Amino acid sequence: MIALTRLNGRRFVLNAELIRQVEENPDTVITLISGEHVVVRESTSEVVERSIEYRRHLRHGLPPAALVGDGPTPTRP
Repeated sequence: MIALTRLNGRRFVLNAELIRQVEENPDTVITLISGEHVVVRESTSEVVERSIEYRRHLRHGLPPAALVGDGPTPTRP
C-alpha cells in the first residue's frame, strides 16, 4: 500500500498492485486495472518511486504497514 493525497487534500492509501498506468497532464491521474481513475496531488515520479519502494519492501519481507503514513521510509536490513 502507498500513501497518496487526493486533490482535496484527503490522504488515502492505494494498493500499488492495482496500478495499470500513471500519467501527468497536468494533474497526476492513476489508472487502476479495473479502469477506475484516481487523481492525486503527487507527481508521476513520486507515485512511481513509492510503488518501487513498496515492491522493495515486499521483496525484503518488511511489513506493508511500514509504508503507510508521513514518516520516513524504514531502512532495509
